[in-house]
Amino acid sequence: METLRTRKILDYLKKKKSCSLKELMERFGVSSATIHRDVEGLARRDAVERVRGGIVFNEHATHSQPSDFQDRIVANRKAKIAIAQKAVRIISEGDIVFLDSSTTTYELALALIHAEFDHLSIVTNAIPIMHIFRKFPTHWAMIGLGGNFDPQLNSILGVSALEQLQSYNITKAFMSCFGVDDRNVTTNHERQAGILKRAMESAERRYLLADHTKLGRTGLYRFAAKASFDEIITD
Repeated sequence: METLRTRKILDYLKKKKSCSLKELMERFGVSSATIHRDVEGLARRDAVERVRGGIVFNEHATHSQPSDFQDRIVANRKAKIAIAQKAVRIISEGDIVFLDSSTTTYELALALIHAEFDHLSIVTNAIPIMHIFRKFPTHWAMIGLGGNFDPQLNSILGVSALEQLQSYNITKAFMSCFGVDDRNVTTNHERQAGILKRAMESAERRYLLADHTKLGRTGLYRFAAKASFDEIITD
C-alpha cells in the first residue's frame, strides 16, 4: 500500500535515479527494518529495481498504478505466493498460457521470471504483467490483449479483447475470482466475467487460483461452474 513516505521515496529516486538503502534511512529518518519494508513494497510494484547495496528508479514502470490494485497486491500475499509456486509446476515446455488480471496470477507471472523454459507463450489482459514481461527470457512470446483500459482492475477489457482472445488456442488458462462456493465461481465485474468465460472456452485445461479468503463466498457475476476447472489451487 502506498504511503506518504513511499511517495516521497519515489520522488527522491526520480531525481537521483539510484541510491543506497543507508542513504534512504538517513534521508527519511527511519530504521533499517522500515526502509527495507518500504523498498520491498516498491519493488513488488515494479516501481524500483534492487541492485547490490541499494535501489534504482524504474523509468519504465507505471508509477500511477491504481491504489485499488496496489491494495490487492499486498492482501494475503504469502498465500498468493504459495499458490503461484504450485501453479508454476503445472506449466510445461511450449505451453500457451493465459493469465488473467488478478493479483494472484500476477504472482504467478513473477514466479515465471525465474522458470527455465526454452519456449513459452503468455496471453494476458493484465497491464502489470505486460510491464514485467521485459524481465522474462527474450525467446518467450507475449500477446497483450487490446481493448479498453479498466483502471480499477488495471487490465484490458471489452469487445476487442474478447474477439482477439477467441482466435487463440490456449493450452492452460490460469485465473482467479472474487469467490467460489459449492457450485459456482464468481466475480464482481461484468466485463471481466466476459474475458474469463472466453478464456475458459479457448483453453484446453483450466486452473482456478483462489486463496482461502475466497472460498465459500459469492460475487455478483457467475463466469464458470466450479466443476469446469481441471484443478483448483489454493493455500
